[in-house]
Amino acid sequence: MTDQPNLEDLRAILRTMKRAHLCAGPADARLRQDRLQRSVQLIRDNYQAIIDALSADFGNRSTYQSMVADLATTIKMLEHSAAHVEQWMQAEPVESPGPGMQAWIEQQPLGVVGIISPWNFPINLAFGPLAGVFAAGNTAMLKPSELTPRTSELLGELVARYFDPNELSVVLGDARVGQAFSTLAFDHLVFTGSTTVGKHVMRAAAENLVPVTLELGGKSPVVVAEDADIRTAVERTLTIKLFNAGQICLSPDYMLVPRKHLELLVIAAKQFVADSFPSLLRNPEYTSIISQRHFERLVDLLKDAEQKGATLISLAPGSELAFDAQSRKIAPHLLLDVTEDMDIMQEEIFGPLLPVRTYTHADEPMAYINAHPRPLAAYYFGDDAAQRRSFMTGTTSGALVINDVMTHASIDSLPFGGVGASGMGAYHGVHGFRRFTHAKPVVVQSEDGASNLRLRAPYADKLPAIEAFFNN
Repeated sequence: MTDQPNLEDLRAILRTMKRAHLCAGPADARLRQDRLQRSVQLIRDNYQAIIDALSADFGNRSTYQSMVADLATTIKMLEHSAAHVEQWMQAEPVESPGPGMQAWIEQQPLGVVGIISPWNFPINLAFGPLAGVFAAGNTAMLKPSELTPRTSELLGELVARYFDPNELSVVLGDARVGQAFSTLAFDHLVFTGSTTVGKHVMRAAAENLVPVTLELGGKSPVVVAEDADIRTAVERTLTIKLFNAGQICLSPDYMLVPRKHLELLVIAAKQFVADSFPSLLRNPEYTSIISQRHFERLVDLLKDAEQKGATLISLAPGSELAFDAQSRKIAPHLLLDVTEDMDIMQEEIFGPLLPVRTYTHADEPMAYINAHPRPLAAYYFGDDAAQRRSFMTGTTSGALVINDVMTHASIDSLPFGGVGASGMGAYHGVHGFRRFTHAKPVVVQSEDGASNLRLRAPYADKLPAIEAFFNN
């Protein structure tokens, strides 16, 4: 990529956008809705070009997966914000602090928000945050991933067509541009990506005291309780593990199952994949791994686990290869007998590989999860209400889904975000509006200024009243 912007170029763009935001004054409801609706129109008008770019970047990406997860879900988020923004913008009344006084909370835009979006869902994870950013009356600078260059370049062209550069600007470039981008003095910065890079982003943002929203993923567990239907748990887990070939921050990273269910789990997994994908390597519905580097990383995880004693079970249908470098496709795998010294149990997988740990006592899964960094989501299969409640209160995760996987991410009324090592801050729906809004307290003093007078010297005549307060 040539002619990449340097740090001074980026600073100049941000200065111009900040000046424009201040000069324009707070965006009214109509302008906010207009920006949200133009975002929707950008996607609707150009969905086929976006799908083609996504597939070209991945080598092969399921058209259906792109339409559902990257486009339709994003449109739904934007339309939800457009429908509710006028209500969200209203000042929030509070109890009067004293006779003749008024107080309320004003919903004030932050200013210019920076967004660093990843490669796995380039549209959803760019315009998803924008649903809250625009609803809150802000403008934005977007740095899309260099790992999806065709999609990022198309995004830059389309944004320039639908938006004034002082409303939304797109910055293209490699990781060095992304690093410079994270040092800018935004009014807020959103980053979606790995925990390792997230630490660098937060460190860079701290130099300018820029508040951050970090969505970082991690190792999201699936717990199968004794009373769960193992076939249902396997099918619903693999549905998401195979979606986008497991390249999802919320994808299940490992399963914890009762030892007695292991044999049936393997049988159910083989049957489910065979029914879902009669072929993988030649099937356009099965997505490729994004790059050669990520393909090799996943193959290395398999090899490392096998060398350290794991039992690998390829779920490739028929006699198909377990993986193919030319197409960058990897068949789903179960990994049994996994141990903590294996790389696959230490890294976020981001691929169609699923380690399975067994347990014999009901308290083991909770203890195991609590001994590790807090995940972006936890998934629990089981019908006993007391056990579900115990798991819900006894573990901490960005979200908890019971008897399914990843369902929460498409519910606009729920906050989406991590906790601890899996991130900080949440958005989606009204939670995104609040995240990118300054809740500004406003107080109007009474005519007699009573609450101010109590702080004015001399204090001798005021002392009995305060002593009475403590003696009540």
